[in-house]
Amino acid sequence: MNQILLPDDAPFSPEQKEWLNGYLTALLAPYEGEDAAPGVPVTIVWGSQTGTSETLAKKFSKLASKSGVDPTVVDLSSFDHAALAELKNLIIITSTYGEGDPPDNAQAFHDYLHSADVPKLDKLKYSVLSLGDSSYPDFCQCGIEFDDKLKELGATQLISRVDMDVDYDDDYAKWTTDLLAILGTVSAASDDDDDECGVTKKNPCTVEITKLDNLNAAESARETTHVEIDLKGSGVSYEAGDALGVYPINDAELVERLISELGYDDGLKPVLTEDYEIRNITLPLVKAWAEKSGSEVLLELTNAEDRSALNDYLWGREIIDLVIEHPIKFADAEEFLGMLKPLAPRLYSIASSPKAHPDVVHLTVGVVKYESAGFERKGVCSTYFTERSDVTKPRVFVHTNKAFRPPVDPSVPMIMVGPGTGIAPFRAFLEEREATKAPGKNWLFFGNPHEKLDYLYREQLEGMAEKGYLEKISLAFSRDQEEKIYVQDKMLEDGEALYQWLEEGGHFYVCGDASRMAKDVDTALHKVVEKFGDKSVDEAVSYVAELKSSKRYARDVY
Repeated sequence: MNQILLPDDAPFSPEQKEWLNGYLTALLAPYEGEDAAPGVPVTIVWGSQTGTSETLAKKFSKLASKSGVDPTVVDLSSFDHAALAELKNLIIITSTYGEGDPPDNAQAFHDYLHSADVPKLDKLKYSVLSLGDSSYPDFCQCGIEFDDKLKELGATQLISRVDMDVDYDDDYAKWTTDLLAILGTVSAASDDDDDECGVTKKNPCTVEITKLDNLNAAESARETTHVEIDLKGSGVSYEAGDALGVYPINDAELVERLISELGYDDGLKPVLTEDYEIRNITLPLVKAWAEKSGSEVLLELTNAEDRSALNDYLWGREIIDLVIEHPIKFADAEEFLGMLKPLAPRLYSIASSPKAHPDVVHLTVGVVKYESAGFERKGVCSTYFTERSDVTKPRVFVHTNKAFRPPVDPSVPMIMVGPGTGIAPFRAFLEEREATKAPGKNWLFFGNPHEKLDYLYREQLEGMAEKGYLEKISLAFSRDQEEKIYVQDKMLEDGEALYQWLEEGGHFYVCGDASRMAKDVDTALHKVVEKFGDKSVDEAVSYVAELKSSKRYARDVY
Protein backbone atom coordinates (compact mmCIF):
# COMPACT_ATOMS: atom_id res chain seq x y z
CA MET A 1 0.00 0.00 0.00
CA ASN A 2 1.40 3.42 -0.97
CA GLN A 3 1.62 5.98 1.79
CA ILE A 4 -0.16 9.31 1.34
CA LEU A 5 2.25 12.20 2.14
CA LEU A 6 1.37 15.84 2.71
CA PRO A 7 3.73 18.36 1.03
CA ASP A 8 6.64 19.62 3.15
CA ASP A 9 5.31 23.18 3.17
CA ALA A 10 1.88 22.14 4.51
CA PRO A 11 0.98 24.45 7.46
CA PHE A 12 0.98 21.71 10.11
CA SER A 13 3.28 20.67 12.94
CA PRO A 14 5.31 17.44 12.48
CA GLU A 15 2.92 15.62 14.83
CA GLN A 16 -0.15 16.86 12.88
CA LYS A 17 1.44 15.85 9.55
CA GLU A 18 2.19 12.35 10.84
CA TRP A 19 -1.37 11.88 12.06
CA LEU A 20 -2.93 13.29 8.87
CA ASN A 21 -0.67 11.18 6.61
CA GLY A 22 -1.73 8.04 8.46
CA TYR A 23 -5.39 8.98 8.41
CA LEU A 24 -5.47 9.78 4.67
CA THR A 25 -3.54 6.61 3.80
CA ALA A 26 -6.04 4.45 5.71
CA LEU A 27 -9.02 6.35 4.30
CA LEU A 28 -8.01 5.88 0.66
CA ALA A 29 -6.69 2.33 0.96
CA PRO A 30 -9.97 0.62 -0.15
CA TYR A 31 -9.88 2.55 -3.44
CA GLU A 32 -6.25 1.85 -4.28
CA GLY A 33 -5.85 0.10 -7.61
CA GLU A 34 -9.54 0.50 -8.47
CA ASP A 35 -8.80 1.50 -12.07
CA ALA A 36 -6.48 -1.48 -12.49
CA ALA A 37 -9.31 -3.97 -12.16
CA PRO A 38 -11.80 -3.33 -14.98
CA GLY A 39 -15.14 -5.11 -15.02
CA VAL A 40 -15.95 -8.24 -17.02
CA PRO A 41 -16.17 -7.22 -20.71
CA VAL A 42 -19.60 -7.95 -22.19
CA THR A 43 -20.88 -7.10 -25.67
CA ILE A 44 -24.64 -6.52 -25.79
CA VAL A 45 -26.15 -6.61 -29.29
CA TRP A 46 -29.75 -5.90 -30.16
CA GLY A 47 -32.12 -6.70 -33.01
CA SER A 48 -35.24 -4.55 -33.03
CA GLN A 49 -38.03 -3.62 -35.43
CA THR A 50 -39.80 -1.06 -33.26
CA GLY A 51 -37.26 -0.16 -30.58
CA THR A 52 -38.17 -2.40 -27.62
CA SER A 53 -35.04 -4.59 -27.82
CA GLU A 54 -32.85 -1.51 -28.14
CA THR A 55 -34.45 -0.02 -25.03
CA LEU A 56 -33.92 -3.23 -23.04
CA ALA A 57 -30.30 -3.53 -24.24
CA LYS A 58 -29.50 -0.02 -22.98
CA LYS A 59 -31.40 -0.64 -19.76
CA PHE A 60 -29.45 -3.85 -19.14
CA SER A 61 -26.17 -2.11 -19.95
CA LYS A 62 -26.92 0.58 -17.37
CA LEU A 63 -27.58 -1.97 -14.64
CA ALA A 64 -24.61 -4.11 -15.70
CA SER A 65 -22.28 -1.13 -15.30
CA LYS A 66 -23.46 -0.77 -11.70
CA SER A 67 -22.74 -4.48 -11.17
CA GLY A 68 -19.04 -4.33 -12.01
CA VAL A 69 -19.48 -5.30 -15.67
CA ASP A 70 -17.86 -3.44 -18.58
CA PRO A 71 -20.67 -3.42 -21.20
CA THR A 72 -20.62 -2.33 -24.84
CA VAL A 73 -23.97 -1.93 -26.62
CA VAL A 74 -24.01 -2.50 -30.40
CA ASP A 75 -26.77 -2.27 -33.02
CA LEU A 76 -26.63 -5.64 -34.85
CA SER A 77 -26.60 -3.82 -38.19
CA SER A 78 -23.24 -2.29 -37.13
CA PHE A 79 -21.78 -5.37 -35.47
CA ASP A 80 -18.40 -6.50 -36.85
CA HIS A 81 -18.92 -10.17 -37.71
CA ALA A 82 -15.20 -10.84 -37.76
CA ALA A 83 -14.97 -9.83 -34.09
CA LEU A 84 -17.36 -12.59 -33.01
CA ALA A 85 -14.61 -15.21 -32.67
CA GLU A 86 -12.63 -12.90 -30.34
CA LEU A 87 -15.45 -12.11 -27.92
CA LYS A 88 -15.63 -13.67 -24.47
CA ASN A 89 -19.19 -12.72 -23.49
CA LEU A 90 -22.03 -11.94 -25.87
CA ILE A 91 -25.58 -10.95 -24.93
CA ILE A 92 -28.20 -11.02 -27.71
CA ILE A 93 -31.50 -9.22 -27.17
CA THR A 94 -33.76 -9.64 -30.18
CA SER A 95 -37.35 -9.53 -31.31
CA THR A 96 -39.03 -11.54 -34.07
CA TYR A 97 -41.34 -10.10 -36.69
CA GLY A 98 -43.45 -11.34 -39.57
CA GLU A 99 -43.40 -15.11 -39.98
CA GLY A 100 -40.52 -15.83 -37.64
CA ASP A 101 -38.13 -13.44 -39.40
CA PRO A 102 -35.23 -11.54 -37.84
CA PRO A 103 -35.67 -7.77 -37.42
CA ASP A 104 -34.23 -5.82 -40.35
CA ASN A 105 -31.16 -4.72 -38.42
CA ALA A 106 -30.43 -8.34 -37.38
CA GLN A 107 -30.83 -9.94 -40.81
CA ALA A 108 -27.17 -9.65 -41.86
CA PHE A 109 -25.95 -11.15 -38.57
CA HIS A 110 -28.50 -13.95 -38.87
CA ASP A 111 -27.28 -14.67 -42.40
CA TYR A 112 -23.63 -14.65 -41.29
CA LEU A 113 -24.29 -16.95 -38.35
CA HIS A 114 -25.93 -19.46 -40.69
CA SER A 115 -23.27 -19.19 -43.40
CA ALA A 116 -20.24 -21.33 -44.13
CA ASP A 117 -17.96 -18.41 -43.16
CA VAL A 118 -18.65 -18.46 -39.43
CA PRO A 119 -15.86 -20.12 -37.37
CA LYS A 120 -16.15 -22.36 -34.36
CA LEU A 121 -17.06 -20.33 -31.29
CA ASP A 122 -15.99 -22.65 -28.49
CA LYS A 123 -14.42 -19.78 -26.49
CA LEU A 124 -17.61 -17.71 -26.51
CA LYS A 125 -20.08 -17.51 -23.65
CA TYR A 126 -23.47 -16.06 -24.45
CA SER A 127 -27.06 -15.47 -23.43
CA VAL A 128 -30.13 -14.84 -25.59
CA LEU A 129 -33.13 -12.78 -24.52
CA SER A 130 -35.87 -13.23 -27.09
CA LEU A 131 -38.94 -11.00 -27.44
CA GLY A 132 -42.15 -12.10 -29.11
CA ASP A 133 -45.91 -12.42 -28.98
CA SER A 134 -47.32 -15.88 -28.29
CA SER A 135 -50.43 -14.94 -30.28
CA TYR A 136 -48.31 -15.65 -33.37
CA PRO A 137 -47.26 -19.18 -34.37
CA ASP A 138 -43.53 -18.38 -34.75
CA PHE A 139 -43.16 -17.07 -31.21
CA CYS A 140 -39.58 -15.84 -30.54
CA GLN A 141 -38.31 -17.73 -33.59
CA CYS A 142 -35.38 -15.40 -34.29
CA GLY A 143 -34.00 -15.76 -30.75
CA ILE A 144 -34.50 -19.52 -30.88
CA GLU A 145 -32.50 -19.71 -34.12
CA PHE A 146 -29.68 -17.57 -32.70
CA ASP A 147 -29.52 -19.77 -29.61
CA ASP A 148 -29.57 -23.07 -31.52
CA LYS A 149 -26.87 -21.92 -33.95
CA LEU A 150 -24.53 -20.62 -31.25
CA LYS A 151 -24.82 -23.95 -29.43
CA GLU A 152 -24.08 -25.78 -32.68
CA LEU A 153 -20.96 -23.64 -33.16
CA GLY A 154 -19.64 -24.63 -29.75
CA ALA A 155 -20.52 -21.56 -27.72
CA THR A 156 -21.57 -22.01 -24.08
CA GLN A 157 -24.71 -20.58 -22.53
CA LEU A 158 -24.19 -18.28 -19.56
CA ILE A 159 -27.83 -18.97 -18.66
CA SER A 160 -30.64 -20.59 -20.64
CA ARG A 161 -32.45 -18.55 -23.29
CA VAL A 162 -35.50 -16.68 -22.05
CA ASP A 163 -38.46 -16.21 -24.43
CA MET A 164 -40.51 -13.22 -23.33
CA ASP A 165 -44.13 -12.56 -24.23
CA VAL A 166 -45.65 -9.09 -24.52
CA ASP A 167 -46.12 -8.87 -20.74
CA TYR A 168 -42.44 -9.41 -20.02
CA ASP A 169 -41.55 -7.40 -16.90
CA ASP A 170 -41.16 -10.37 -14.52
CA ASP A 171 -39.25 -12.48 -17.07
CA TYR A 172 -36.90 -9.60 -17.87
CA ALA A 173 -36.22 -8.92 -14.17
CA LYS A 174 -35.39 -12.59 -13.48
CA TRP A 175 -33.17 -12.87 -16.58
CA THR A 176 -31.28 -9.74 -15.52
CA THR A 177 -30.82 -10.98 -11.96
CA ASP A 178 -29.68 -14.46 -13.02
CA LEU A 179 -27.25 -13.17 -15.63
CA LEU A 180 -25.66 -10.50 -13.46
CA ALA A 181 -25.25 -13.02 -10.66
CA ILE A 182 -22.78 -14.75 -13.02
CA LEU A 183 -21.18 -11.74 -14.71
CA GLY A 184 -21.30 -9.09 -11.98
CA THR A 185 -18.82 -8.53 -9.19
CA VAL A 186 -21.10 -6.35 -7.05
CA SER A 187 -24.86 -6.30 -6.63
CA ALA A 188 -26.84 -3.37 -7.99
CA ALA A 189 -30.39 -2.34 -7.25
CA SER A 190 -32.83 -2.34 -10.15
CA ASP A 191 -33.09 0.92 -12.06
CA ASP A 192 -36.75 0.36 -12.93
CA ASP A 193 -37.76 3.45 -10.99
CA ASP A 194 -35.67 5.61 -13.30
CA ASP A 195 -37.65 4.37 -16.28
CA GLU A 196 -41.10 4.91 -14.78
CA CYS A 197 -41.13 8.69 -14.74
CA GLY A 198 -44.02 10.22 -16.64
CA VAL A 199 -46.42 8.35 -18.92
CA THR A 200 -45.17 4.85 -19.76
CA LYS A 201 -46.51 1.40 -20.60
CA LYS A 202 -46.71 0.67 -16.86
CA ASN A 203 -48.14 4.11 -16.14
CA PRO A 204 -50.52 5.04 -18.99
CA CYS A 205 -52.67 8.16 -18.91
CA THR A 206 -56.41 8.44 -19.52
CA VAL A 207 -57.40 10.62 -22.49
CA GLU A 208 -60.45 11.88 -24.38
CA ILE A 209 -61.40 10.84 -27.91
CA THR A 210 -62.58 13.94 -29.76
CA LYS A 211 -63.31 12.53 -33.20
CA LEU A 212 -64.18 9.22 -34.85
CA ASP A 213 -64.66 9.07 -38.64
CA ASN A 214 -65.03 6.16 -41.05
CA LEU A 215 -62.54 6.89 -43.85
CA ASN A 216 -64.17 4.39 -46.23
CA ALA A 217 -67.36 5.01 -48.18
CA ALA A 218 -70.52 3.50 -46.68
CA GLU A 219 -70.70 0.93 -49.51
CA SER A 220 -67.16 -0.35 -48.86
CA ALA A 221 -66.53 -3.83 -47.48
CA ARG A 222 -63.88 -2.23 -45.27
CA GLU A 223 -64.11 0.09 -42.30
CA THR A 224 -61.16 2.28 -41.34
CA THR A 225 -61.57 4.58 -38.35
CA HIS A 226 -59.78 7.91 -38.16
CA VAL A 227 -59.32 8.55 -34.42
CA GLU A 228 -58.41 11.90 -32.86
CA ILE A 229 -57.30 12.01 -29.22
CA ASP A 230 -56.81 15.09 -27.06
CA LEU A 231 -53.43 15.05 -25.25
CA LYS A 232 -53.67 18.47 -23.63
CA GLY A 233 -52.45 18.30 -20.04
CA SER A 234 -51.59 14.59 -20.32
CA GLY A 235 -47.82 14.97 -20.36
CA VAL A 236 -47.70 12.80 -23.49
CA SER A 237 -45.41 13.87 -26.33
CA TYR A 238 -44.45 12.03 -29.51
CA GLU A 239 -42.61 12.32 -32.81
CA ALA A 240 -43.62 11.35 -36.32
CA GLY A 241 -42.84 7.64 -36.66
CA ASP A 242 -43.76 6.69 -33.10
CA ALA A 243 -46.67 4.41 -32.14
CA LEU A 244 -49.42 4.92 -29.59
CA GLY A 245 -50.10 2.11 -27.14
CA VAL A 246 -53.78 1.75 -26.28
CA TYR A 247 -55.28 -0.35 -23.50
CA PRO A 248 -58.73 -1.57 -24.67
CA ILE A 249 -61.53 -3.40 -22.87
CA ASN A 250 -63.17 -6.59 -24.12
CA ASP A 251 -66.54 -6.82 -25.85
CA ALA A 252 -69.34 -7.18 -23.27
CA GLU A 253 -71.27 -9.69 -25.38
CA LEU A 254 -68.25 -11.98 -25.67
CA VAL A 255 -67.61 -11.69 -21.92
CA GLU A 256 -71.21 -12.70 -21.17
CA ARG A 257 -71.07 -15.67 -23.57
CA LEU A 258 -67.86 -16.89 -22.00
CA ILE A 259 -69.24 -16.64 -18.44
CA SER A 260 -72.44 -18.40 -19.49
CA GLU A 261 -70.63 -21.30 -21.21
CA LEU A 262 -68.31 -21.75 -18.20
CA GLY A 263 -71.22 -21.59 -15.76
CA TYR A 264 -69.76 -18.77 -13.66
CA ASP A 265 -71.62 -15.82 -12.15
CA ASP A 266 -71.47 -12.17 -13.18
CA GLY A 267 -68.85 -11.43 -10.53
CA LEU A 268 -66.26 -12.50 -13.11
CA LYS A 269 -67.32 -9.79 -15.59
CA PRO A 270 -64.99 -6.96 -14.47
CA VAL A 271 -61.74 -8.96 -14.70
CA LEU A 272 -62.69 -10.64 -17.99
CA THR A 273 -63.63 -7.23 -19.40
CA GLU A 274 -60.54 -5.32 -18.33
CA ASP A 275 -57.71 -7.67 -17.36
CA TYR A 276 -57.47 -10.76 -19.59
CA GLU A 277 -57.09 -11.72 -23.24
CA ILE A 278 -60.23 -13.68 -24.07
CA ARG A 279 -60.07 -13.89 -27.87
CA ASN A 280 -56.80 -15.10 -29.34
CA ILE A 281 -55.69 -18.70 -28.87
CA THR A 282 -51.93 -18.81 -28.39
CA LEU A 283 -49.81 -21.92 -28.98
CA PRO A 284 -49.00 -22.33 -25.25
CA LEU A 285 -52.71 -22.01 -24.42
CA VAL A 286 -53.90 -24.59 -26.93
CA LYS A 287 -51.23 -27.05 -25.77
CA ALA A 288 -52.23 -26.56 -22.13
CA TRP A 289 -55.91 -26.86 -23.10
CA ALA A 290 -55.24 -30.10 -24.96
CA GLU A 291 -53.56 -31.63 -21.89
CA LYS A 292 -56.18 -30.44 -19.41
CA SER A 293 -59.19 -31.31 -21.55
CA GLY A 294 -57.81 -34.64 -22.73
CA SER A 295 -59.26 -33.89 -26.18
CA GLU A 296 -57.89 -36.43 -28.65
CA VAL A 297 -58.41 -33.95 -31.50
CA LEU A 298 -56.36 -31.23 -29.81
CA LEU A 299 -53.69 -33.64 -28.58
CA GLU A 300 -53.19 -34.97 -32.10
CA LEU A 301 -53.03 -31.46 -33.56
CA THR A 302 -50.65 -30.05 -30.94
CA ASN A 303 -48.31 -33.07 -30.96
CA ALA A 304 -47.93 -33.18 -34.75
CA GLU A 305 -44.56 -32.01 -36.11
CA ASP A 306 -46.31 -30.31 -39.04
CA ARG A 307 -48.17 -27.36 -37.56
CA SER A 308 -50.24 -26.59 -40.67
CA ALA A 309 -53.24 -28.69 -39.55
CA LEU A 310 -53.25 -26.93 -36.17
CA ASN A 311 -53.02 -23.52 -37.84
CA ASP A 312 -55.96 -24.43 -40.10
CA TYR A 313 -58.00 -25.52 -37.07
CA LEU A 314 -57.23 -22.35 -35.10
CA TRP A 315 -57.97 -19.92 -37.94
CA GLY A 316 -61.05 -17.92 -37.02
CA ARG A 317 -61.46 -19.69 -33.69
CA GLU A 318 -61.26 -18.03 -30.28
CA ILE A 319 -61.07 -19.13 -26.66
CA ILE A 320 -64.88 -19.41 -26.56
CA ASP A 321 -64.61 -22.15 -29.20
CA LEU A 322 -62.23 -24.16 -27.00
CA VAL A 323 -64.66 -23.78 -24.11
CA ILE A 324 -67.55 -25.09 -26.23
CA GLU A 325 -65.79 -27.73 -28.36
CA HIS A 326 -63.29 -29.11 -25.82
CA PRO A 327 -64.79 -28.43 -22.35
CA ILE A 328 -62.73 -28.57 -19.17
CA LYS A 329 -64.10 -29.00 -15.66
CA PHE A 330 -62.19 -26.27 -13.87
CA ALA A 331 -61.97 -26.44 -10.09
CA ASP A 332 -62.86 -22.75 -9.92
CA ALA A 333 -62.67 -19.50 -11.86
CA GLU A 334 -59.09 -18.88 -10.70
CA GLU A 335 -57.93 -22.05 -12.45
CA PHE A 336 -59.49 -20.84 -15.70
CA LEU A 337 -58.02 -17.33 -15.34
CA GLY A 338 -54.62 -18.89 -14.72
CA MET A 339 -54.59 -20.15 -18.32
CA LEU A 340 -55.16 -16.69 -19.79
CA LYS A 341 -52.71 -13.92 -20.69
CA PRO A 342 -53.07 -10.39 -19.33
CA LEU A 343 -54.91 -8.03 -21.68
CA ALA A 344 -52.07 -6.32 -23.52
CA PRO A 345 -52.04 -2.85 -25.07
CA ARG A 346 -52.27 -2.57 -28.86
CA LEU A 347 -49.76 -0.44 -30.76
CA TYR A 348 -50.91 1.84 -33.59
CA SER A 349 -48.62 3.79 -35.90
CA ILE A 350 -49.31 7.45 -35.23
CA ALA A 351 -50.93 9.19 -38.21
CA SER A 352 -50.19 12.81 -37.30
CA SER A 353 -47.29 15.19 -36.81
CA PRO A 354 -47.16 17.07 -33.49
CA LYS A 355 -45.91 20.06 -35.46
CA ALA A 356 -49.19 20.09 -37.41
CA HIS A 357 -51.44 19.06 -34.50
CA PRO A 358 -50.07 20.25 -31.14
CA ASP A 359 -51.55 18.40 -28.14
CA VAL A 360 -53.46 16.00 -30.42
CA VAL A 361 -52.66 12.55 -31.79
CA HIS A 362 -54.35 10.82 -34.75
CA LEU A 363 -54.66 7.09 -35.48
CA THR A 364 -55.76 5.15 -38.56
CA VAL A 365 -57.45 1.97 -37.33
CA GLY A 366 -58.57 -0.88 -39.57
CA VAL A 367 -61.69 -2.37 -37.96
CA VAL A 368 -61.52 -6.17 -37.71
CA LYS A 369 -64.87 -7.92 -38.09
CA TYR A 370 -65.54 -11.29 -39.69
CA GLU A 371 -67.69 -14.38 -39.29
CA SER A 372 -66.47 -17.89 -38.59
CA ALA A 373 -68.08 -21.04 -37.18
CA GLY A 374 -71.42 -19.23 -37.19
CA PHE A 375 -70.35 -16.33 -34.97
CA GLU A 376 -69.33 -12.73 -35.64
CA ARG A 377 -65.76 -12.08 -34.49
CA LYS A 378 -64.42 -8.66 -33.54
CA GLY A 379 -60.93 -7.26 -33.06
CA VAL A 380 -60.45 -6.26 -29.43
CA CYS A 381 -59.03 -2.77 -29.89
CA SER A 382 -60.18 -1.92 -33.42
CA THR A 383 -63.84 -2.16 -32.33
CA TYR A 384 -63.13 -0.69 -28.90
CA PHE A 385 -62.81 2.83 -30.33
CA THR A 386 -66.23 2.88 -31.98
CA GLU A 387 -68.17 0.56 -29.67
CA ARG A 388 -66.79 0.80 -26.13
CA SER A 389 -64.58 3.88 -25.67
CA ASP A 390 -67.61 5.83 -24.41
CA VAL A 391 -67.87 3.31 -21.55
CA THR A 392 -64.19 3.32 -20.59
CA LYS A 393 -61.89 6.09 -21.80
CA PRO A 394 -58.64 5.06 -23.50
CA ARG A 395 -55.49 4.64 -21.43
CA VAL A 396 -52.50 5.36 -23.64
CA PHE A 397 -48.72 5.73 -23.78
CA VAL A 398 -46.19 6.46 -26.52
CA HIS A 399 -43.99 3.68 -27.89
CA THR A 400 -40.91 5.44 -29.25
CA ASN A 401 -39.51 4.14 -32.55
CA LYS A 402 -36.24 5.94 -33.26
CA ALA A 403 -35.58 3.65 -36.23
CA PHE A 404 -38.62 4.97 -38.11
CA ARG A 405 -38.28 8.71 -38.58
CA PRO A 406 -38.34 11.17 -41.51
CA PRO A 407 -34.80 11.93 -42.74
CA VAL A 408 -32.86 14.26 -40.46
CA ASP A 409 -31.84 16.23 -43.54
CA PRO A 410 -35.07 17.89 -44.78
CA SER A 411 -33.72 18.06 -48.35
CA VAL A 412 -33.40 14.27 -48.69
CA PRO A 413 -36.06 12.52 -50.85
CA MET A 414 -38.58 10.22 -49.15
CA ILE A 415 -40.15 7.17 -50.82
CA MET A 416 -43.05 5.75 -48.78
CA VAL A 417 -44.92 2.50 -49.43
CA GLY A 418 -48.06 2.23 -47.29
CA PRO A 419 -51.15 0.44 -48.59
CA GLY A 420 -54.30 0.33 -46.44
CA THR A 421 -53.73 1.48 -42.87
CA GLY A 422 -50.01 1.44 -43.65
CA ILE A 423 -50.53 5.00 -44.81
CA ALA A 424 -50.73 6.17 -41.17
CA PRO A 425 -47.08 7.08 -40.44
CA PHE A 426 -46.62 8.55 -43.90
CA ARG A 427 -49.49 10.95 -43.36
CA ALA A 428 -47.49 12.00 -40.27
CA PHE A 429 -44.24 12.26 -42.27
CA LEU A 430 -45.92 14.41 -44.94
CA GLU A 431 -47.58 16.65 -42.36
CA GLU A 432 -44.18 17.10 -40.71
CA ARG A 433 -42.53 18.11 -43.97
CA GLU A 434 -45.36 20.48 -44.80
CA ALA A 435 -45.29 22.05 -41.33
CA THR A 436 -41.51 22.58 -41.48
CA LYS A 437 -41.51 23.56 -45.18
CA ALA A 438 -38.93 20.85 -45.88
CA PRO A 439 -37.63 21.07 -49.47
CA GLY A 440 -37.09 17.31 -49.98
CA LYS A 441 -39.10 15.43 -52.60
CA ASN A 442 -41.82 13.02 -51.40
CA TRP A 443 -43.24 9.99 -53.21
CA LEU A 444 -46.11 7.91 -51.83
CA PHE A 445 -47.22 4.45 -52.97
CA PHE A 446 -50.73 3.73 -51.69
CA GLY A 447 -53.16 0.90 -52.41
CA ASN A 448 -56.54 -0.47 -51.40
CA PRO A 449 -59.35 -2.41 -53.15
CA HIS A 450 -61.37 0.42 -54.77
CA GLU A 451 -60.57 4.06 -55.52
CA LYS A 452 -64.12 5.38 -55.00
CA LEU A 453 -64.62 3.48 -51.74
CA ASP A 454 -61.22 3.06 -50.12
CA TYR A 455 -58.97 6.03 -50.99
CA LEU A 456 -57.99 7.01 -47.44
CA TYR A 457 -57.21 10.70 -46.81
CA ARG A 458 -57.76 11.44 -50.50
CA GLU A 459 -58.61 15.14 -50.11
CA GLN A 460 -55.61 15.82 -47.88
CA LEU A 461 -53.16 13.90 -50.08
CA GLU A 462 -54.35 15.60 -53.26
CA GLY A 463 -54.08 18.96 -51.47
CA MET A 464 -50.48 18.17 -50.54
CA ALA A 465 -49.76 17.28 -54.17
CA GLU A 466 -51.20 20.61 -55.34
CA LYS A 467 -49.05 22.49 -52.82
CA GLY A 468 -45.90 20.64 -53.90
CA TYR A 469 -45.33 18.53 -50.80
CA LEU A 470 -46.19 15.29 -52.57
CA GLU A 471 -44.27 15.22 -55.83
CA LYS A 472 -45.39 11.74 -56.85
CA ILE A 473 -48.26 9.53 -55.75
CA SER A 474 -48.55 6.02 -57.21
CA LEU A 475 -51.97 4.43 -56.65
CA ALA A 476 -52.80 0.72 -56.79
CA PHE A 477 -56.50 -0.05 -56.44
CA SER A 478 -56.42 -3.80 -56.79
CA ARG A 479 -60.09 -4.54 -57.58
CA ASP A 480 -60.84 -1.71 -60.01
CA GLN A 481 -59.77 -3.79 -63.00
CA GLU A 482 -59.76 -7.45 -63.97
CA GLU A 483 -56.07 -7.91 -63.21
CA LYS A 484 -55.17 -7.15 -59.59
CA ILE A 485 -52.61 -4.38 -59.19
CA TYR A 486 -50.64 -3.84 -55.99
CA VAL A 487 -48.08 -1.30 -54.74
CA GLN A 488 -45.17 -3.58 -55.68
CA ASP A 489 -46.45 -3.61 -59.28
CA LYS A 490 -46.41 0.19 -59.30
CA MET A 491 -42.83 0.13 -58.02
CA LEU A 492 -41.73 -2.04 -60.93
CA GLU A 493 -43.76 0.05 -63.38
CA ASP A 494 -41.91 3.23 -62.38
CA GLY A 495 -38.64 1.51 -61.43
CA GLU A 496 -36.31 3.80 -63.35
CA ALA A 497 -37.47 6.88 -61.43
CA LEU A 498 -37.49 4.93 -58.16
CA TYR A 499 -33.88 3.89 -58.63
CA GLN A 500 -32.92 7.47 -59.48
CA TRP A 501 -34.47 8.73 -56.24
CA LEU A 502 -32.43 6.14 -54.34
CA GLU A 503 -29.28 7.25 -56.14
CA GLU A 504 -30.05 10.81 -55.05
CA GLY A 505 -29.86 9.63 -51.43
CA GLY A 506 -33.55 8.90 -50.97
CA HIS A 507 -34.85 7.07 -47.91
CA PHE A 508 -37.17 4.13 -48.53
CA TYR A 509 -39.96 3.33 -46.04
CA VAL A 510 -42.54 0.55 -45.80
CA CYS A 511 -45.48 0.23 -43.41
CA GLY A 512 -48.15 -2.48 -43.25
CA ASP A 513 -48.55 -6.24 -43.43
CA ALA A 514 -45.27 -8.06 -42.75
CA SER A 515 -46.12 -11.53 -43.99
CA ARG A 516 -47.08 -10.69 -47.58
CA MET A 517 -46.98 -7.04 -48.61
CA ALA A 518 -43.64 -6.16 -47.03
CA LYS A 519 -41.99 -9.25 -48.53
CA ASP A 520 -43.42 -8.53 -51.99
CA VAL A 521 -42.27 -4.91 -51.76
CA ASP A 522 -38.79 -6.04 -50.72
CA THR A 523 -38.64 -8.41 -53.69
CA ALA A 524 -39.76 -5.62 -56.02
CA LEU A 525 -37.11 -3.28 -54.60
CA HIS A 526 -34.39 -5.81 -55.34
CA LYS A 527 -35.71 -6.21 -58.90
CA VAL A 528 -35.76 -2.44 -59.42
CA VAL A 529 -32.15 -2.11 -58.24
CA GLU A 530 -31.06 -5.07 -60.36
CA LYS A 531 -32.76 -3.92 -63.56
CA PHE A 532 -32.38 -0.15 -63.45
CA GLY A 533 -29.05 -0.15 -61.63
CA ASP A 534 -27.67 -2.67 -64.12
CA LYS A 535 -26.57 -4.96 -61.31
CA SER A 536 -26.28 -8.70 -60.79
CA VAL A 537 -28.54 -10.43 -58.27
CA ASP A 538 -25.74 -10.42 -55.68
CA GLU A 539 -24.94 -6.76 -56.34
CA ALA A 540 -28.61 -5.85 -55.88
CA VAL A 541 -28.66 -7.74 -52.58
CA SER A 542 -25.58 -5.80 -51.43
CA TYR A 543 -27.11 -2.50 -52.54
CA VAL A 544 -30.30 -3.08 -50.53
CA ALA A 545 -28.28 -4.33 -47.56
CA GLU A 546 -26.33 -1.08 -47.63
CA LEU A 547 -29.61 0.89 -47.65
CA LYS A 548 -30.56 -0.94 -44.47
CA SER A 549 -27.22 -0.57 -42.71
CA SER A 550 -27.12 3.15 -43.50
CA LYS A 551 -30.64 3.52 -42.07
CA ARG A 552 -32.11 4.51 -45.46
CA TYR A 553 -34.46 1.51 -45.63
CA ALA A 554 -36.86 1.35 -42.69
CA ARG A 555 -39.95 -0.77 -42.10
CA ASP A 556 -42.81 -0.47 -39.63
CA VAL A 557 -44.47 -3.81 -40.27
CA TYR A 558 -46.76 -6.08 -38.31
